[in-house]
Amino acid sequence: MAAGETQLYAKVSNKHKGRSTPSLLDPLLGMGFPAHTALKALAATGRKTTEEASDWLRCHRNDPSLDDPIPQEYALFLCPTGPLLEKLEEFWRDSKRQCAKNRAHEVFPHITLCDFFTCEDHKVECLYEALKKAGDRILGSFPPTVPLVLYSSISYLGFFVSDSPADVIREFAMMFATEASVLADCTVKPCTKQLHLTLAHKFYPHHQRTLEQLARAIHPSHSCQWTAALYSRDMRFVHYQTLRALFQYKPQNVDELTLSPGDYIFVDPTQQEEASKGWVIGISQRTGCRGFLPENYTEQASESDTWVKHRTYTFSLAMDLISRKDGEASGRRNGELHASQMPRGISSIQALQATIARRSVLVVRHGERVDQIFGKSWLQQCSTPDGKYYRPDLNFPYSLPRRSNGIKDFENDPPLSSCGIFQSRMAGEALLDSGIRVTSVFTSPALRCVQTAKHILEELKLEKKIKIRVEPGIFEWTKWESGKTTPTLMTLDELKEADFNVSTDYRPAFPLASLLPAESYDEYVDRCAVSVQHIISTCPQDVGVILIVSHGSALDSCTRPLLGLPPRDSGDFAQLVRKIPSLGMCFCEENKEEGKWELVNPPVKTLTHGSNSAFNWRNWLVGR
Repeated sequence: MAAGETQLYAKVSNKHKGRSTPSLLDPLLGMGFPAHTALKALAATGRKTTEEASDWLRCHRNDPSLDDPIPQEYALFLCPTGPLLEKLEEFWRDSKRQCAKNRAHEVFPHITLCDFFTCEDHKVECLYEALKKAGDRILGSFPPTVPLVLYSSISYLGFFVSDSPADVIREFAMMFATEASVLADCTVKPCTKQLHLTLAHKFYPHHQRTLEQLARAIHPSHSCQWTAALYSRDMRFVHYQTLRALFQYKPQNVDELTLSPGDYIFVDPTQQEEASKGWVIGISQRTGCRGFLPENYTEQASESDTWVKHRTYTFSLAMDLISRKDGEASGRRNGELHASQMPRGISSIQALQATIARRSVLVVRHGERVDQIFGKSWLQQCSTPDGKYYRPDLNFPYSLPRRSNGIKDFENDPPLSSCGIFQSRMAGEALLDSGIRVTSVFTSPALRCVQTAKHILEELKLEKKIKIRVEPGIFEWTKWESGKTTPTLMTLDELKEADFNVSTDYRPAFPLASLLPAESYDEYVDRCAVSVQHIISTCPQDVGVILIVSHGSALDSCTRPLLGLPPRDSGDFAQLVRKIPSLGMCFCEENKEEGKWELVNPPVKTLTHGSNSAFNWRNWLVGR
């Protein structure tokens, strides 16, 4: 055993001397595993059994990150059990079936006590000791029932924990944070805001009434024993997509992953350039290996499905424990911790309301596209035999940006015409004159939309101050796109190279790879609704107008979710969209008094002009 390994083993062994339970580490060291990887395996499996840890190590023998000193992240939740949990799980199932999936479905029913924090692998057992100490100290004053009050708003539904029981629970979280700091040298941030158990979050506004009706079937008085549960997750994959394997897959090439049913795969949406259609690149949770896998062998899963439960502390409701001296518990609640808490009641509701985005949203259709004037053969009209671009008409753009596959990629992703650029600049100039304050810009990944946004920003004098955030979720209904595949769109790197000030930090609701060719109407409107809610939640509080530059269809599909209206009939939708002109606009404002969004007059007038047909001077030659 190397010197570093010996020191680490000695440090861990000394920590556990005098404990009655045998060390889980010794058998792993006896099998020949290094101390640092053995500790990593124990942390990754919840320190349950030596067998689980050794199985983890065997599966991860080819994991390139096995020796990396990357700790797990931990969080503490207060979780219901018994009849109340059964009712909550029933709500989870019914709300998902009747109102589609929302953000709350991504995690089990819980009250967050501490945000995620890191802990070194050899100190994890000290966290368990911190949990037990904090639980034992608060056990006598823990409330026999936790009063839950239903609260509902346009994008949030849940139970608030009210009055003094909330203070006791927060005190427990504070005690755990303190003990974890002393025993495990961890920096833990306990929850000091309004304690809440979320039922639904980021849902479609028109589902609010149905969700409220389902929630009323949950009676907080249902019998419940509350359990504090310590969970961990792999901090590297927090912002990845999580897939669950449905079928077994045996690799056909060395760069492919082996799949077994139930395996979880972490997929980075921004790193899929190498993947062919129908394939993704991911990292297996079971083996830690990276490779290609067929996407149709998997289904979407929630990140919390991959979390590991470590230890729990169940609060006993026995009367002899509840009846401990009130003076001692009251003294703790009236001390410094209690004084730092914000007032309950109305102020706590206002605090939660302040976290819900309230915006003005301006949805704009892109300017005139070049194929709209010159037809599907426009690319042949402006291409030389060797594949170079030239300008056969003044309404063709002066130049085209460079693309990795050359000029052919513009065929199904056409640019603005010269008139389209002029329209965009006119609209931007009018917006500047109107005095509105645009503070963020989101566009479809189609080149014509990104171009329109750029020219509007230039007229607003904001092209250097505001980065364009590309959101594939507001792309055109793919059924209307030609071909059996989604168009090849410019990457963020290509857009940056072409001098578009696009954000590379923004994480879209839908990555490009998730766009389905020839999707159904329901899939399209759901995609737009989720994307708009994501856009709203991404922006900071009360800072002006969110500009969304997309397609004509977006003026309907991106505003109706805000207004709480169900999607139109697909036939009516198609008829309506055909009438929307270039730079058509819809403007939504939030009515804060009534807690809803309203469609109001756009800040600028419409742009109307006539057609201008092609002219051939040869037709005017004398004698013809």
